Amino acid sequence: MKHKLLIHRTAALVTLMGLSLLFTACSTAGKAATETPEAIPTVIADSTIIAEGRVEPIRYAEIAFNASGVVSEVLVQEGQAVKKGESLIRLGDESDTNYAAAQLELVSAEQALNDLQNTAGTDLAQSVIDLKEAQEEYNEADDYLHYLRNENKVPQTETRRFLVQTWKGYEYRIKTKSIKGPAPADWIIEAENDLALRKAELDSAQRAYDRLKGGVDADQLAVLEARLNAAKAGVAAFSVTAPFDGVVANLNAKTGGSINAGEVAVTVADFSHWIINTTDLTEIDVVALAEGGPVVVTLDAIPDVQLKGTIESIGQTFAENQGDVVYEVTVLLTDIDPAMRWGMTAEVKFEE
Repeated sequence: MKHKLLIHRTAALVTLMGLSLLFTACSTAGKAATETPEAIPTVIADSTIIAEGRVEPIRYAEIAFNASGVVSEVLVQEGQAVKKGESLIRLGDESDTNYAAAQLELVSAEQALNDLQNTAGTDLAQSVIDLKEAQEEYNEADDYLHYLRNENKVPQTETRRFLVQTWKGYEYRIKTKSIKGPAPADWIIEAENDLALRKAELDSAQRAYDRLKGGVDADQLAVLEARLNAAKAGVAAFSVTAPFDGVVANLNAKTGGSINAGEVAVTVADFSHWIINTTDLTEIDVVALAEGGPVVVTLDAIPDVQLKGTIESIGQTFAENQGDVVYEVTVLLTDIDPAMRWGMTAEVKFEE
């Protein structure tokens, strides 16, 4: 009896546990059916494009000599402001044969040009006389040819040779007489040739006068001016000048030192404005950019300062960087910080 009672109690306990689980499941299912699901938050993608670049002045020039030599004068120092055309460094002195030859050619070219200009009045007067004489000779030749062609009674001399018998035997005698008639053909041909010669002389005299009537021989003037310009360029090769207003950023020459043609002697930069050149913007990035678009720049050396700027230009040609097609983008800074230096690393954010 005790054994049966245990079995019944166990069965009842199992039944109660089953009903409890059933009620719990139903309750949970009811709640799931009636509760409102939570909304999934919208994720907004960050469309800001970021690139890296270097700070550069708005323009700069690395200047080299066109000739090799010894530095005779250094007229500036690093950090000095210079004006366009100002001499910076000179090569050579009187002991330098190349420099001396260039100076001599310059003096000779200047003297030749001065001589031409000083004698212009005399040459013009002579050209007027030559032109007048050439015109007169041409007119005479033209009149003579016209006369031969149209006159039927041109005075001529007719010469005949006769064979006569004398006491010594036979001999030739010449008899000449004056006649009038049309001009012989060889006379006309000779007159035509003479007229052609006079015409050529007249044209030459006219060209000489035309060259001189402005005061100097135009052809000689052009030759001598070209010679003078070449001589000036020859002397200029021994010095370098500033190509624009700016600052001497780097000086690579000292008095008495040697320097080779093509070697950079001095760098002049315009620090009035600054640009950032980026080279890591891919083809996917640049299609979202436009010239004039705003940017924000942060320099690694001045991380707490943000500088504003605009897109100055987007490169038309591409390069490859680690398998990516990239384009150079130039940013013009509208803000300037006194601590900025050429070559500083910059982070550029392109804003929409």
